[in-house]
Amino acid sequence: MIAIIDYGMGNLHSVSKAVERLGYEAVITADPQVIMDADGAILPGVGAFGDAMHNLRETGLDAVVKQYAASGKPLLGICLGMQLLFSESEEYGIHEGLGLLPGNVIRFQGDYKIPHMGWNKLSFLQEQSPLFNGLTEGHVYFVHSFHARPELQSDLLATTDYHQQVTAIVGRGSVFGMQFHPEKSGDLGIQLLGNFLSLTK
Repeated sequence: MIAIIDYGMGNLHSVSKAVERLGYEAVITADPQVIMDADGAILPGVGAFGDAMHNLRETGLDAVVKQYAASGKPLLGICLGMQLLFSESEEYGIHEGLGLLPGNVIRFQGDYKIPHMGWNKLSFLQEQSPLFNGLTEGHVYFVHSFHARPELQSDLLATTDYHQQVTAIVGRGSVFGMQFHPEKSGDLGIQLLGNFLSLTK
């Protein structure tokens, strides 16, 4: 069973449907025990970093996510959910994140279109990652105004190019993050999600 963590800010149902299409049971939940008992967990997110962390702390789910990550079972952050894995974000002030991956989240700066929106090609930096089993580089769908900067190169699994190198997929141990929405990113997105889910078996 895959727990999709409900803290009031996520595209929960599209993620749930994608998980089910891949043949896994999905439960949208805010129940700490259900989350801890799950074979895998997904932290989705749409909206502002500070609001998301406030909701996680208010419900105590910040501690649950950290405990889940420490258990060694697979955890995936999607979009804002990926950014929450990092130490802090500068979105509307400085906000502390979950701190599962060292690094920060900053706003795009430059004379180009913000938010970064559309289909961009992934570059796999660590092809040995289980997320990339059987896959070739292709395009996925991004919508974001802020991007993550991991402190450690070893946590950076894939990038894309948007006027600079942009973090697309991160991972350390059993904790992973995708800046794009895999459930809205065609065949490659679904295959990446499927490879993550296969880690839960």
